[in-house]
Amino acid sequence: MEQIDLIIEAQTILPLTQTQTVLENHAIAIDQGKIKAIAPTASLHAQYQAKEVVKRPHHALLPGFVNAHTHVPMNILRGLADDYPLMVWLQEHIFPAEGRFMNESFAYNGTLLAIAEMLRSGTTCFNDMYYFSENITTATLEAGMRACIGATILDFPTPYAKTPDDYFSRAEHLFSHFKQAHLISFAVAPHAIYTVSDENLKRCRALAQAYQLPISMHVQETQTEVEASVANTGQRPFRRLVDLGLVDDRFMAVHMTQINDEDVTLLQASHAHIVHCPQSNMKLASGICPITRLQEAGINVAIGTDSTASNNDLNMLEEMRTATLLAKVSTQSATAIPAYTALRMGTYHGAKALGLEKIIGSLEVGKAADLISIDLDQIEMLPLYHPHSQIIYASNRENVIDTWVNGRALMRNRELTTLDEEKLKATARAWAKKLTAAHV
Repeated sequence: MEQIDLIIEAQTILPLTQTQTVLENHAIAIDQGKIKAIAPTASLHAQYQAKEVVKRPHHALLPGFVNAHTHVPMNILRGLADDYPLMVWLQEHIFPAEGRFMNESFAYNGTLLAIAEMLRSGTTCFNDMYYFSENITTATLEAGMRACIGATILDFPTPYAKTPDDYFSRAEHLFSHFKQAHLISFAVAPHAIYTVSDENLKRCRALAQAYQLPISMHVQETQTEVEASVANTGQRPFRRLVDLGLVDDRFMAVHMTQINDEDVTLLQASHAHIVHCPQSNMKLASGICPITRLQEAGINVAIGTDSTASNNDLNMLEEMRTATLLAKVSTQSATAIPAYTALRMGTYHGAKALGLEKIIGSLEVGKAADLISIDLDQIEMLPLYHPHSQIIYASNRENVIDTWVNGRALMRNRELTTLDEEKLKATARAWAKKLTAAHV
């Protein structure tokens, strides 16, 4: 009998592969961080002897969620400036607060707060874009989380970098310093077309090509952004990015609430990815990304929460539910983005956008053991007919019981194993006191 690290038994396993498979009374064998087998419980125990056996008789096992767009240090700014349109929120509230308080501790503490929240709601991988990326990466590794860390590029100075050259230098240092961190991948992350010049966007393209990395960027988030680009250059932002050579099958266009026929054609030709952030877009009144149309055109659409300063949470279950409901009401079609599709957007499609679909995003032999358990036996989840739709339409983050990353339990029975919750809460209160005293 083969010795392995872990067996997890469950009432239901939802692999979230291309078929809507539901496996009843199966178990998953895990060894050295990878899925070794998925089989009926009795036959799996006949083949493997595990150091640890976890029994979840009333639960579903499924891939951990991939949050494809975050700004994790901004957890410190949750609720600081609500009910403003995007540019007022950004230029009159967020940028000033960041200019005054953003530093290494801000990034490190905010990241740990965000990771705790994400683990408690079933996210096992996130794609980030923020400053002090080295501190974000350090916190992520300490927590045992998987992430794609974006190296943010801007034209203007911040507490993180004073010149464009500084941003690019720090990006290369990030990539080289953490290149051996196996849970970490990287992206080049120019903020937006209105904050990064064409010259520096070309430098972003060159940097991404040199390190074979994806590019993640806010694109066509609002009608104002599109109108300003057309007025200044005669082109819409996405067309400009295509002409500058940034857009290919590793490009992630975040938000894209303003889409026309040409954009769809360009997306199809380039095989670029869309990251849909429905709640942030709704709260900031930015617009609605037409994800039904995009998926019908064969374009990969992932899900992101954006930051807690604009959402105000990192709850991917809620984000997926919002995505399907918004698609239905905006198209006036009840069949738009069914529950299974929404789950795939929050798992496999996110992994694909990050170039990680061969490693995570579905439960398959050989992939990393990034998975979660959801309790199906609570009052709010019963009676149970269709587990995929029940998870999307009825469950919430409190139903997530366990979270494993690379076979390691980072949350067990709702208890975080690598983070001190009381210490994190005290840290959050201390930051709130500091910002409140400064009348931010």
